[in-house]
Amino acid sequence: MNEPVGLGALDSVLSRARTAAEEVTTAAELQRVETELLGKHGELTLVQRSLGSLDPEQRRHTGRRLNEVRRQVEEVLAERRLLLRAAERAQRLADERLDLTEVVGLRRRGRVHVVERTRQELEDVFVAMGFAVVEGPEVETDWHNFEALNIPPAHPARSMWDTLFLDLGPPESVVLRTHTSPVQIRLMQRQAPPVYAVMPGRCYRRDTPDARHIPTFHQIEGLVVDHGISFAELAGTIETFTTAYFGQDIHSRLRPSYFPFTEPSAEFEITCTICKGAGCRTCSNTGWIELGGCGMVDPAVFQAVGIDPEVWTGFAFGFGIDRCAQMRHELPDMRVLLENDVRILEQL
Repeated sequence: MNEPVGLGALDSVLSRARTAAEEVTTAAELQRVETELLGKHGELTLVQRSLGSLDPEQRRHTGRRLNEVRRQVEEVLAERRLLLRAAERAQRLADERLDLTEVVGLRRRGRVHVVERTRQELEDVFVAMGFAVVEGPEVETDWHNFEALNIPPAHPARSMWDTLFLDLGPPESVVLRTHTSPVQIRLMQRQAPPVYAVMPGRCYRRDTPDARHIPTFHQIEGLVVDHGISFAELAGTIETFTTAYFGQDIHSRLRPSYFPFTEPSAEFEITCTICKGAGCRTCSNTGWIELGGCGMVDPAVFQAVGIDPEVWTGFAFGFGIDRCAQMRHELPDMRVLLENDVRILEQL
C-alpha cells in the first residue's frame, strides 16, 4: 500500500468485503472483517494515507472513489450484522423455548380467570345503565385514600381498614389502596359534574382469609354527582344492578350503617344465591350476603375536591368483584379463587 493506489484496488477491497460478509457466521467474525477493512490499520485506512503521494487530479478521483467504497463497505457490513443478530435471536428463543404440553396428552385451552370475567360482566352491566368506566393507581397517597374521603389522621374510622403502608416518603404517607374510592377523588378533581362512573380495580388489606374475605381482592365502586340526586336513586340503582346481574329471583336490601365519606350510609345485601334465602354457612344462616356499602356523598368530600355541596348532590357505592363471582357461581368459600385448582376453575 506504499505505492500510489489505483481505483482497481478499491474495487477489489469492495469485492472482498462482500465475499467476506457472506461467509461469516458470527458477530465476532464480522467484527474481525470490519477491523481488517475499516480499522485503524485496515486496508481502506492505508489507502487513505497513501493519497498524499498522488498528483492532485488523481488524488481527487481516488479520494471520491475511496469515500464511495467506504460507504458501500459499511452498508454491506451493517446489513450482514442485522441478519446475524436476527439469526442469533431466533436461535436463543429456540434454545429457551419451554414445552408446556402435558405429559398425559390432555390439552386444556386457557381462558380468562373467573374474577376478570366477572369484572368485565359487571362493567357491561353498568355501561348499559349509562356509567363510564374509570381506573386509577393501586399505590395511593394517604390524602387520596383517606383524608380527601373525610378520614383525617388519627380518625377512629381508620381502624375500619387494615392498611398496608409502603416505605416511601414520610411515614404512613403512601399506601396500597384499601378501596377504589381514591379513584372517585381523582375523577372529581379533573372532571366537573355531572358524573356517572364506576371504578373497578384491585385493593389490599391485612385481612385474614376466610370464606368471604381475602387480603388481595377486587372492588368496583360507583359515583353519581348531579342536580337533585337523592337516596331513592341510590336504592333504585342498587336494585336494578342486582336483578340485572344475578337474575330476577335475587333482590337487594339496605341496612343503616356508617361510612365517613357518605351520609346517610347503608350496607346493601343481596339474597344468598347459595341457599336462596333459606340460610346456610356462607351467609351465617341469615339468608342474606353483604355485598358492599353505599350512601349519599358527604359534603366534606365535595369540599375537598372543590365541588359546591349546595349545588350538587350525589351517591356512591362499592362492592367486591370476588364476592360477586362467589355469589354468581355459588361458591361456598371465596379462597378457591386464589388456589388456581384447574378442577374447579374449568367448571366456572
